[in-house]
Order: sequence, then C-alpha cells, then structure tokens
Amino acid sequence: MDNNLNDEYSGGGALDGMDYGYAGDNDIVTEIEGRALPPDTPVYQLRIACSNETIYAVYSGQELKPGTMVLVPTRYGRDLARLSGRVCSRMLASISKITRIDRVATELDLEREKNNSPKEAEAYSICKQKIIEHKLEMKLVSTHFLLDDNKLLFFFTAENRVDFRELVKDLVAIFKVRIELRQIGIRDEARITGGLGACGRPFCCYAISDKLKPVAIKMAKEQNLSLNSMKISGPCGRLLCCLAYEHSFYAEQRRLMPNEGVKVTFDGVSWKITEINAVRGMITMHTEDGRVLRLPNNRFEKTDSHWTVKK
Repeated sequence: MDNNLNDEYSGGGALDGMDYGYAGDNDIVTEIEGRALPPDTPVYQLRIACSNETIYAVYSGQELKPGTMVLVPTRYGRDLARLSGRVCSRMLASISKITRIDRVATELDLEREKNNSPKEAEAYSICKQKIIEHKLEMKLVSTHFLLDDNKLLFFFTAENRVDFRELVKDLVAIFKVRIELRQIGIRDEARITGGLGACGRPFCCYAISDKLKPVAIKMAKEQNLSLNSMKISGPCGRLLCCLAYEHSFYAEQRRLMPNEGVKVTFDGVSWKITEINAVRGMITMHTEDGRVLRLPNNRFEKTDSHWTVKK
C-alpha cells in the first residue's frame, strides 16, 4: 500500500506491540508526566471497553472500586474503560506506560454507550457489505464509536496490507464522522471477541490479561504436553496463552524433580525415571524387569549433582 495512505491507515500492524504493557521487574513507577508519584498513590489496572486491552492509570479523586467505569485517554481517543482493581506492585507498569483517569463515567456516559451499541451493529453490517463490494481481502472483527470523540473505529484482520482508500471514502460519506481502520493480529481478534478455550473457561487473553509473556514451544515440552499443534493451539490458531500463564509453576516444580531418564537406586535396585507429573508431584520409575513404582517428589533429594531416594 502506498505511503499516501498513512493519514487514513492508523495502526498498520497488529496490536501485539501495545503502548501499555508489562514492564521489567526493575521498571518501577516513581513519577508520571515528569512529576514525582507519591509511594501511596493508587495505581489501577483498566480494561479498554472497545479492544479489551489492559492499561494502567492513576486517579486524583477518591479511591475507586473494581468494576467502576471511567473515562480515560487511550491510543484511539478518550473512551470508556472498566476498572479491574488496584495494582499491588508498582513493578507492573513503567513510567511511560501509565496514564491518568479523567473522571468516573456518569449515567449520561453509560446511556450514550448503550445507545451507540445498535449504531455499531449497523456500522458493522454496512462496512462488511462495502468490503464485499470492493472485493477486499480483509475480515471485519468489530466496530466502535468513541464515547468522547467524533470517531468510528473498525477493527479488521488481513493476511497482508490492504488498500482501502475507496472503502474509507464510502464510510465517511455514509457516517459523516472520522473513520479509523485498525488492522489487528489473530491474538488481538481473540482478545476482542472473547470465547471459551478447550478447558471450558474464557480465553486467558480475554479474561485474565493481555500482558502475558511470549509463548514458546519449549513451554509445552516442559509441561509434558503433546507437541501436536492441534492440542496446544487455541481457537486463534496460535500457541495456547495458558502455556505462558502456567509456565512459572511448571518451571519451579521441575526444578525440584529429577528429569526423565535419570537412574536412581532404591532398596538396592536400579530404577529409571520414566514420567514426571508436576501437577500431582508424582514421579514414575521402572526397572529393567518391568516393575513400576510411583513416589511423591518430596522423596527425592539432590546431593552433589546426584538424585537419591529417601527412605
């Protein structure tokens, strides 16, 4: 797509590189907007209503309760966000990743948001039809009217960059507002639309946090999972987010257990460890003559790089 489209094309890449994100353990919030942030200042975690992204913010008024709807600056413009709760550690957000809540949403704000819902459904239908008419290879995900700005957002996915100049012209002519098309990634689509995973619970990226560490195939190996892509991938087609969410538990448990293949002596017999169950804390061993023995991991101890079984 040509560079002249830059004014119309906002967010040319996936939202994976978000403005608001998890920071390193040493990145502690001490100031905001160049001013010192008092140690007792509450820092809140918020969810942007339209994209379900997590952001961090402070508020100068009275302490806010979880579930409170607030008006806050976002990457898209000023909009509604739901307060998830107070951040327990300042290490969760860096100085450059924190914003300031403008005010608590009023009944008028909530009513306006409710009235926008049918308009967004209509905009979705119209845009989808226009995409078909222009034969564009893109999938419309959702639409959203900013609460405090004369702007209509369209989130879509596509394999490649899309030249949608004519589509934008049509949409501007129909809705008479500023139009912003945002190309997002597959994971972002899952986060926005939500759904249930294979575990029967809501998607991690939708219900827990969109700030999980990157997911790697190594995590599946360390959790003794089948490397069949169908079994370790979510509905979005990417590796399961919960692999990263649960990885620290498995890493700690495996540190306390011997690896598969290690040989130990128990009751004067040589045993080979064949299976590790980190969740149950159980270790399975076999002998050459086929005997099987399962012991809890607290029966094993490591001395001078060698594993032994306690009586």
